[in-house]
Amino acid sequence: MDEKIYSVTLADGTVLGNLRMNGNTFISQEPVDPAAFDGNCAGVVISDGLTEETHEFMEYVPTAQPVAGEFWFSLRDVSEQELTMMRMQANIEYIGMMAGVEL
Repeated sequence: MDEKIYSVTLADGTVLGNLRMNGNTFISQEPVDPAAFDGNCAGVVISDGLTEETHEFMEYVPTAQPVAGEFWFSLRDVSEQELTMMRMQANIEYIGMMAGVEL
């Protein structure tokens, strides 16, 4: 397990701090509400106090809670191909709505 302390800053400025990391999973001693990530992962900054990584678009990944009193979560980068598919699906749904077509 990584001994560094991390912080995750979400798009709206919400900071989840005092996080440890195990592999690619963040561990918090405080409860983390999954709703905090809804629509809030376009522009995520992950910092270990020395370096910052900015991620354009991430997705919250629920994780099991292997230890009582710890709250585990992961974030993953959404690929450009996935973003393209999301945009295309949204456009299809919009066109269907405007044309009055049930999809």
